[in-house]
Amino acid sequence: MTKEILAHPWFGTWIAALIAVPLSLLAHRIVGLVLRRITRPAPALHAMVVNCRAPARLVFPLVALTVVWQGAPDDLRFIGNVRHLTGLLLIASTTWLAVKAISGFAEGVLAQHPSDIADNLQARRVLTQTRVLARTAMSVVVVAGGAMMLMTFPGARQVGASLLASAGVIGIVAGLAAKPVFSNLIAGLQIALAQPIRIDDVLVVEGEWGRVEEITGTFVVVKIWDERRLILPLTYFIEKPFQNWTRHSAQLLGAVFIYVDYGMPLAPLRAEVERIVKAAPEWDGRFFNLRVTDATERTMQIRVLCTAATSGLTFDLRCSVREGLIDFMQREYPQFLPKMRISADGLPEREQQPQPQQGQAPA
Repeated sequence: MTKEILAHPWFGTWIAALIAVPLSLLAHRIVGLVLRRITRPAPALHAMVVNCRAPARLVFPLVALTVVWQGAPDDLRFIGNVRHLTGLLLIASTTWLAVKAISGFAEGVLAQHPSDIADNLQARRVLTQTRVLARTAMSVVVVAGGAMMLMTFPGARQVGASLLASAGVIGIVAGLAAKPVFSNLIAGLQIALAQPIRIDDVLVVEGEWGRVEEITGTFVVVKIWDERRLILPLTYFIEKPFQNWTRHSAQLLGAVFIYVDYGMPLAPLRAEVERIVKAAPEWDGRFFNLRVTDATERTMQIRVLCTAATSGLTFDLRCSVREGLIDFMQREYPQFLPKMRISADGLPEREQQPQPQQGQAPA
């Protein structure tokens, strides 16, 4: 029995494989420890190394087995199939390793730029670029890995080559009418580089006010103020207009409009606005004023401008100013609240036709 085993054509190859796998795992452990220590001063690289531990534990033995199979005699039975299977596993595990490396590097970059602070414009810029570019890179790696696996099959080699060739990609897009998918991919790169929107930006889009909650490889999730989610394709933010309230800064100028009778004196209103705004914790101390911005046949339009550090605080400040002015007028000047004057015959004064004086023709 022992002689038969020793005489088996695969015996030497099996022994080499049994030696190579433990050695590769030992090498994986040593290299991992060294890389983790070397990259500790660089958080992004350190996070990438840590994130690659699991796939690397699979890649090292597969590389060792590939070397063993390549060194085996070509006339061994099933050696071709074994080489092919190991090659497929190696490509798949290498693709997994690349995806985890990109993901880990992105996590390390994001950890250096926390977005849960008050002035987070730079952090949100980095967050958006990192997430979009990382997802795009991972998509490209997965497609390339799939194409390389296909190219190991003689019958599918042309398909794999076409996936890797840009001309082939254009042909596939035209043939399969997959333009929206690739349009979103290009739009994602434009958003990552030009950044018309960022994570946590405040937008007014499709008549809705909300914040950018998530940017994926194909769509953007906008969290509406009432907890609804508005889902829009990436191409929307490249092709259509929308409002971005936090493009350069989170600071905003809020406007409050109220309507009062013409008899209302403005000085007390200005004094009350000053008192309300300065007492409001939402006000950032930059600016406020009160102006008459319009006059109708029955009322004056009063506009109050006030500033706050964020869009949420601006909304709260506007509500406080509006409520305070209404309460002030109800208490101090109720007679000057907007009113409709009714004449003796029951018709509004603005609908009364002037009566012609004696000797004059009707108008």
